[in-house]
Amino acid sequence: MSTADEREVLERIGRGLIYSESEAAFQAPLRRADLVFAYNQTPPSDGARRRGLLESIFASVGERTILNSPFSAAFGGNVHIGDDFYGNVNVTFVDDVEIRIGDGVMIAPNVTLTTTGHPVHPARRVDFARFSEPIVIEDKVWIGSNVVVLPGVRIGYGSVIGAGSVVSRDVPPMVVAVGVPARVLRAITDADLTTRTTAPQ
Repeated sequence: MSTADEREVLERIGRGLIYSESEAAFQAPLRRADLVFAYNQTPPSDGARRRGLLESIFASVGERTILNSPFSAAFGGNVHIGDDFYGNVNVTFVDDVEIRIGDGVMIAPNVTLTTTGHPVHPARRVDFARFSEPIVIEDKVWIGSNVVVLPGVRIGYGSVIGAGSVVSRDVPPMVVAVGVPARVLRAITDADLTTRTTAPQ
């Protein structure tokens, strides 16, 4: 594939249009699967090596980052993580395009952040055809266990995504969203500052 052809495919990817596995094959060397494997095999006690591997895997990593192993990433190099991040076991980053995660974000076990989907009609899924749209998770978001965040979604500041939800559309700031598909359940208010501050009666 020529450089001009590669540029055309990248432009299509950037516009959220359909592209195939063969067309995107030139990106394969950018995958950091061996580094992800190495991280997942490194003892938690070897903090310096784990930190170095995260810096090699991801596009950017903030301070005081905790990412429990194992995790997986399609590329790794399209993921940006802010400060004070906590990711529990089995986080999956399908980062064919950018995933941007702000500061103070917490992600529970078995969460998938996927920037990529596939056409509904089978005739359009030849050669693993797909589309990709970036994901943005703003500061102070908490994502519960077994959540799936789909392509093109932005989750607003401070919001909570309930366990088992599928987030298929944007979530505004400072709300609790739950369900399949996820919908806003309620706003987060100052009343939430007083919950679980005393023992149950």
